[in-house]
Amino acid sequence: MKHHPTEAMPSSEHKCSIVMPCYNARAYIGMSIESVRQQSHTNWELLIVDDASTDESAAFIEQMYVRHDPRIRLLRLSVNSGAAVARNTGIAEAKGRFIAFLDSDDCWTPTKLEVQIAFMLAQHCPISFTAYTKRDVQGRHLSQVAVPARVDYAKLLKTNVIGCLTAMYDTSCLGKVYMPLIRKRQDFGLWLRILKLTQYAYGINVPLAHYTVRPNSISASKTAAAKHTWQLYREIEGLNLIKSSYYFFHYSYRGYLRTKFPLIARRLGLFD
Repeated sequence: MKHHPTEAMPSSEHKCSIVMPCYNARAYIGMSIESVRQQSHTNWELLIVDDASTDESAAFIEQMYVRHDPRIRLLRLSVNSGAAVARNTGIAEAKGRFIAFLDSDDCWTPTKLEVQIAFMLAQHCPISFTAYTKRDVQGRHLSQVAVPARVDYAKLLKTNVIGCLTAMYDTSCLGKVYMPLIRKRQDFGLWLRILKLTQYAYGINVPLAHYTVRPNSISASKTAAAKHTWQLYREIEGLNLIKSSYYFFHYSYRGYLRTKFPLIARRLGLFD
């Protein structure tokens, strides 16, 4: 498969639904919303799902954005339910052909939707993802995360190379696919579900998103991440002990190389 992201520009009929969970994000969600509003592809809807925030997030979103841009909708959960429920709520309400994901502290480059939708139309692929950069809370560049040209179910089990903030899938090919109802690693579970429906997810090795690294973020604890990855293998994917151990070894080994020896990992194609 040849990668020419700008080969076929998307027409106005190709609407994208963007799902954004929100919990106590008043201090930084404006940056994320603005990165959507600045997209060169303007046929989108932004579904912000407030997960029973206790700060002023919902009021801020309503006053500053929902009242002024009809493409932005605010959905409120009455009880804090976690990212999986919030994202699934957004997916259920989505009206677009394409569904994409963005967290409330991350952002996109202005051509993200345009490039990615064009790529998917030109290459006839039902799910894609892109490279991205990592930044600290001050917006300073930390690193760039490259992605492979494609990944299948077995390869993804070894290393989740699909950043949630970069992923997009086509409901005209797959229908609506929902995340497993687990507190963490639900995005990983969604990609695995989709790769049971289609052979490959295709990567665009161009950084089209910016991930914010927060010391106290959900993904910050590697020990917790490992625990929930094991849970995903055993309880969601239903892998037996031998297969789970096999994939978990690859997950741990590759993670160690990416953390301790990033240059070697990149040369070996172990994308971080």
